[in-house]
Amino acid sequence: MTADRTPAHAEAAAGRWARLTLAEQMAHVGSEVGRAMRAHASGPVARFEPALHRALELFDLTAADARWRGPRRREILRAREEFCRLFFDSAVSPRSGAGLERYFLAFARAARRATRAARWAGDPGRGAPGQEDGRRFR
Repeated sequence: MTADRTPAHAEAAAGRWARLTLAEQMAHVGSEVGRAMRAHASGPVARFEPALHRALELFDLTAADARWRGPRRREILRAREEFCRLFFDSAVSPRSGAGLERYFLAFARAARRATRAARWAGDPGRGAPGQEDGRRFR
């Protein structure tokens, strides 16, 4: 993110991001990574560049979180590096994109499981049981 750009995720940058777990943060990063990969594959630079900046912004917000020191931060930055290699390294493997999608899918699944478990436990920060997506649990 450059200094002249306004944050695409201003609400997250304002502090909401710090309340998310690592799995939730990485799941959100993965969503933006997927958007950037699809935009790059479809061709128009007008769609790709904003998606790339949004993904990098979330990577940077996650890496800047003081809770993720040491190996966790190194893993976040390594994932960011691999993401950038997809677009800027001519020697990248064609399977790298699929591998990165699988990597982030694991975080999305973990975040979803944790959210469901918190809802079933009645955690007020995660919603009440039976309120997920407007459906009732059976």
